[in-house]
Amino acid sequence: MITKKSRTSVRENKHRKLRNRFSGTAQRPRLAVFRSNNHMYAQIIDDVVGKTIVSASTLQKEVKAELEKTNNVDAAAYLGTVVAKKALEKGITTVVYDRGGFIYQGKVKALAEAAREAGLVF
Repeated sequence: MITKKSRTSVRENKHRKLRNRFSGTAQRPRLAVFRSNNHMYAQIIDDVVGKTIVSASTLQKEVKAELEKTNNVDAAAYLGTVVAKKALEKGITTVVYDRGGFIYQGKVKALAEAAREAGLVF
């Protein structure tokens, strides 16, 4: 009998393969995105040092107050602008986009496009 892998394990394998191809540096950190059923999380990470420089999520009070729902495309777009503004305040202009093994569509795409419009280059 053929057994089908769960979506979570497939996504984790894709993410592992992606992470072997690139990593964040001090000059060009990594914008990592994670999407759960209820929330989205975005971090800008310097992998050389192993530190998170900027982070934002739909769980934060100031972000959650602006949103009607925390798990739709509009919330993802708003989160993209928030994380981009925080990054620009810290002096980060270029990043490497790490979609976390998720397919580049819907919420993941909306977050990326909103971050680009807000001033991040990737």
